[in-house]
Amino acid sequence: MRIAVTGSIATDHLMVYPGRFTEQLIPDQLDKVSLSFLADTLEIRRGGVAANIAFGLGRLGLRPVLVGAAGADFAEYGQWLSDNGTDTGSVHISASLHTARFVCTTDADQNQIATFYAGAMAEAREIELTPVARRVGGLGLVVVAPNDPAAMLRHTDECRATGLPFAADPSQQLARLGAEETRRLVDGARFLFTNEYEAALLQERTGWTAAEVLARVGTWVTTLGENGVVITEEGGAELRVPAVPTADVKDPTGVGDAFRAGFLAGVVWQQPYERAAQLGCALATLVLESVGPQEYKPAWNDLLARIEAAYGAQAAREIAPHLPHLPNPVDPAHPADPADPATAGGAS
Repeated sequence: MRIAVTGSIATDHLMVYPGRFTEQLIPDQLDKVSLSFLADTLEIRRGGVAANIAFGLGRLGLRPVLVGAAGADFAEYGQWLSDNGTDTGSVHISASLHTARFVCTTDADQNQIATFYAGAMAEAREIELTPVARRVGGLGLVVVAPNDPAAMLRHTDECRATGLPFAADPSQQLARLGAEETRRLVDGARFLFTNEYEAALLQERTGWTAAEVLARVGTWVTTLGENGVVITEEGGAELRVPAVPTADVKDPTGVGDAFRAGFLAGVVWQQPYERAAQLGCALATLVLESVGPQEYKPAWNDLLARIEAAYGAQAAREIAPHLPHLPNPVDPAHPADPADPATAGGAS
């Protein structure tokens, strides 16, 4: 299944404030906030939700198609993504605007205050998906991630009209969307991705209860930060998957994007949702231990060791054959037969 990831492509400016934002907020003065935080560090990194998800899928060997708008300054970034397994042939290049900028400050509690400048992203509304699908020989899923709101609506409407399965990931753009727009983005999605706060905000925006949302989507995936993820379907029990723990937290930017990449890879590999979520959580932890959403360098044996420690040996054995450049694991109960390629190992 070929995945197209639509959404933002950006350069991230990441700063760290050593204190706590909440300690600077005066409850009876919140109607006239004027604050400045002195940051200790500044890191400039590649980012954007769609690019981050595509990067993760590319590193997992799935050759995703990135669909978004960038500026003429995208050439080096585009080469980086291409070198890491992403098809950038459907990225629209603006003749006049720079690639989007994300400016984010993180405090000691991993709370974030951010501003996003759209730049060239505003031209994403000009992109049509049908030629993209034709160019790559068909698409099995379109991820509609945060983007120019008009582009998100266009992509979702086109998916419904042409029968393309899509994943709705409105996340940060919920703050910009009205009730009817939010309903259009969600209705009919095969997957709906939110974090815990966005799940509540989505219900407030749409006016739908959780049950009404579930009646309109296939599967609702809600990330819970350090508490992992919960996956729900209409009429079904909740599936909860804990996070992969770490004591080396550096920056949360892009953690949710890495989870989506891992989860969607598991879906493509026809893994059960539990395994897909476990892989997503493991990738998310790698990003949490890095500064920047595309700076992690997954060593697959290390990743499998983390999965085994968090979820057990069976989970690691079932995920391992799909990871790039890893031999198939040997089941101790069924030693390898050199004549049997299914057990003899080799690159998958």
